[in-house]
This record gives sequence, C-alpha cells and structure tokens, in this order.
Amino acid sequence: MNEKIEKLDRKILELIAERSSLYLDFLKTLDEEQLRNSTVNVAEIEKIVGEAYNGIIPKENIVKLFMELHAQTVFLRRPLSVGYLGPAGTFTHMALLEIFTDAVNAVPQKTVPDVFDEVERGAADFGVVPVENSSEGAVTYTLDELLDSDLMIVSEKFLRITHSLVSICDDVKRIKKLYSHPQPLGQCKTWLRNYLPNVEVIQVNSTSKAAETASWDKFSAAIASDVAAEIYKLRVLVRGIEDSRNNFTRFLVIGKKDNAATGNDKTSIVCSVKDRPGALYEMLKPFHEAGINMTKIESRPDKKKMWAYNFFIDFTGHREDAVVKNALEKMKESTIFLKILGSYPIRSHEQ
Repeated sequence: MNEKIEKLDRKILELIAERSSLYLDFLKTLDEEQLRNSTVNVAEIEKIVGEAYNGIIPKENIVKLFMELHAQTVFLRRPLSVGYLGPAGTFTHMALLEIFTDAVNAVPQKTVPDVFDEVERGAADFGVVPVENSSEGAVTYTLDELLDSDLMIVSEKFLRITHSLVSICDDVKRIKKLYSHPQPLGQCKTWLRNYLPNVEVIQVNSTSKAAETASWDKFSAAIASDVAAEIYKLRVLVRGIEDSRNNFTRFLVIGKKDNAATGNDKTSIVCSVKDRPGALYEMLKPFHEAGINMTKIESRPDKKKMWAYNFFIDFTGHREDAVVKNALEKMKESTIFLKILGSYPIRSHEQ
C-alpha cells in the first residue's frame, strides 16, 4: 500500500478510537431515559457533513459512515431497538438496515399497529413502516395509525423495489400456487397475467411470509426479494418481474420526538375540513399565499363519521419556520382539526 495512504489510515483509526472513547464516556453519564433519547440525529450529521466535507465520495455515504460509528458506540452502552413490519427479509427490513445499519436490535412485528405499539410503550426506540408505493399508492394501515398515535415521523426512506419469483421448484411452468402480499401482486400484475395466468393466488401478510410458505411446497412460488429467497433457501426463478422499473416504496421512521430544523425539511400533517362549499380550497389557500410547496395530499375516509374524510398533506418547510407556523395558524380557521405528524429532512429517491 502507498506509504502516505497507510499513514492516513492509521491516523483515521486513531481518531475513530478517540471519538468512540470520548462518546462512550459521555454516554456513561446519562441515565436510562437520557440514554434512550441520545439516538443518532441524522439531521445534525448531515449538517456537519454538508459544511465540512468536500471529497469525491458522495456525501450520503459519508453520512452513513458516521451513523454506523454512532450506532456502534451507543450499542456498547445500550443496544438500539427498532421495530419493523416483519418478518426478516421483507422490504421494510431492508429499508431499516439501510437507515440504521445492522448495529441495532431489529425486532420484527406482525402488523403495522404492532410496530406503533412497540414504540409507544417504550419496547423499541424507533419503528419503520411502509407508507406508500409509487405504483400502488398509500399503505392505509400506516395512515390510520399516524392519525391515532402520538408518535412523530422522524425520517423517511425511499427504497427501490424489485420483485423476484422464487420457489424450490426449478421450472416456472410447474408452478400451481403463488403466495404474495397484495402490494406486490398489484406491482407485478402484467407479468403474472402473461406468464402465470392460471395459478391459484394466495395473499399473505408479507413478502417474507410468502417466501416461507412457498418453501413448504415444491409446486408453489412466491413474489419476494432475493434476500428472502436466501433466508428460506429458495431458487430465484425470475428477477425483476415488477411492471415498472421506477417502482419505489416510501418508508417512515417513527419515534417519540421529531427533529430540529436543518434548512431542507418536509412537514407532514393530517387534517379534516369543515363540510361546506370551497372548504378544501380555503384550507389550502395559505400554502399558496406563503409560497409553500405542497408535495402530497392523500384523502382517507374518517372511520368515526360517515362520508367524512381526513387529508394527509406533505409540504416543504419545518413546523418551526415562521412562514410555516403562520400558514398552519391560518389553515386552522378552515379545519375541524389539524395535527402535525412531524418535520424531518427531505429525502430523494437516490438517498
């Protein structure tokens, strides 16, 4: 190895050891509650990297390195626990690993409400849940939980979704049953219509559960990830069976506190308008007047009142920004209720 590079590597290792030791000493001064709240602040790391780093490696990769360093140090003092929609091998699990790395205690849950419950009662520090897919739309279970829960959105992650047909069978033509979660079925409907038009389709709770079930029957298959195929020792018969190559799922990280402003933030709210002509226009008018960009609006039936709807809205800006606070105050004049779900750093599909 080049002598200068080796010298720098040794220096980097010394600095990592020094930083880890100092931070571990700091963590030892915290009580259990303070330690629980000392989890990695992604926005703070991104701010430091943005200001101090000008190298050739993409900044988002440097952020991941710092998150890994932070997580590994915290893990020495107290393992970070993250609940997610399981079991292992689901796309939610893959998103979790990209967000937190593997230096956490990843705890699979059977349902989205179970993930929320784990975080609410303190059994997990954070939770990871899917909220929408670019092809199939919103994950309604998550929207319903966000409406009723006191938890906040602390981060988001876009994950490129690619589906495979997996089986212990070695021939697609011999497949008689197909196990899948409803979302992948919708995302792969054209391929399935062309190549498996007559198979019996059985819906299950997750892609990983589909892979596990298919592993019990040599004439069945599942729509799942290659990771799930590896876990359950299945052959990957066909890769990339999704209809759209631009197929992304957005995941949310939920916790008990959201973030300070970074200057590049998004805020999510849910609200309900008064039942009168022009109510929706009146509610959204303050966004236009303030020049706030609304990036999403999703309606969801109110389960407590027939033919009433709640609106889930994402827009640019932080809830503590003066212009946002003013717009939200004006919006309240046209709403029955308005709830802030969280403010968090904006993510692109590449991050």
